[in-house]
Amino acid sequence: MHFIHLLSCSIFIFFVLYAPQPLLPIFASQFNISPATAGSLMTATMVPLAIAPLLYGLLLQNLNPLKILRLTMMLLAISCLIFPFINSFELLLICRIIQGLLLPAALTAMTSYIGETYKNNQLQKNMTTYIGSTILGGFFGRLLAASFTEFLNWQSFYWIISIGLISLSFFIKVESKTKNTSNHSALSQLKELKQPGLFKIYTAIFCMFFCFSAVLNYLPFILKNDFNMQSTANIGLVYIGYLIGAVASMVTPLCVKHCNEPFKLLSIIFSIYCVSIILMIPNHFVLFFSAFSVFCASMFMIHSIAAPLVNKISPAPSSVTNGVYVSFYYSGGALGSFLPGLVYQSSGKIVFFISILLMCLIGLALVYSGKRSAKLTL
Repeated sequence: MHFIHLLSCSIFIFFVLYAPQPLLPIFASQFNISPATAGSLMTATMVPLAIAPLLYGLLLQNLNPLKILRLTMMLLAISCLIFPFINSFELLLICRIIQGLLLPAALTAMTSYIGETYKNNQLQKNMTTYIGSTILGGFFGRLLAASFTEFLNWQSFYWIISIGLISLSFFIKVESKTKNTSNHSALSQLKELKQPGLFKIYTAIFCMFFCFSAVLNYLPFILKNDFNMQSTANIGLVYIGYLIGAVASMVTPLCVKHCNEPFKLLSIIFSIYCVSIILMIPNHFVLFFSAFSVFCASMFMIHSIAAPLVNKISPAPSSVTNGVYVSFYYSGGALGSFLPGLVYQSSGKIVFFISILLMCLIGLALVYSGKRSAKLTL
């Protein structure tokens, strides 16, 4: 499979995940529900994303990841065709849960394919590029959903996603895969991940995406309620800060190349991540937007360093290593997409950001201490 083709698949798959996010205030108004309840549309997808990769990572050892990717993209396309015709919030939640069960199969398949196909510096480069494609998918998924809503309707964007997924899946050529001859049981392979430094990376990633998911999920409500921004298109444009952060994060391979201590580098970037959260607290839009851009850049850099790092230091198979990584990542996202919403709607923006900051500090402590316990073979 050409790498560009895989990146294109990744972008459309992330359209599915993040398209509803800027539309949450619309769903809240349409179905007369609270912000936290509307946010559960993201939680409904994140929860399966948090649990399923543990199973999928083990399953993909004996199945072709490209075959899994093609099938899940077709099923995702069908779910996106159905989504615009649903007129009940409960049925929307069910559809999002189904998408949440399909998405981790696609994500684990893609990361496993990269982990199996590329090694050493090429692994770092291609994994970082793949993460860049997820960033583009997340950005344009949010921006286009908001823009279609403002100038046409949000339903039409879902039909475009369906066409894109079907077209890309049709051209996936299933390559032969060397059969896994390992006699190790699934339990023994999971036990190989008990290395202290590795576990601390996983847990720090949980904290990182908890914070990121919270801010991105409730950003439309913050912009609407605290900055009086009523236009859906304008709310979508604020996600340009997300793209600015993505561009800034492209220096990650250079940082990794010149730093021989990945845990130290992660600690520095986590510290910047914490500071950016603090700077988003004041009710000053220019400062908020700037801090939001730094916040996004920090998250992408942490993700770009941690994802290839676990592949380098883990003794377990690539599919298992990446399956657990995706599981921790979206476990944080599942909780971050809902629990901080309860804080926001009951206590406001300041307490909301303080609670997120506390979680971020836990992540910083984990990566700072991780360098002492990790046995790296890089």
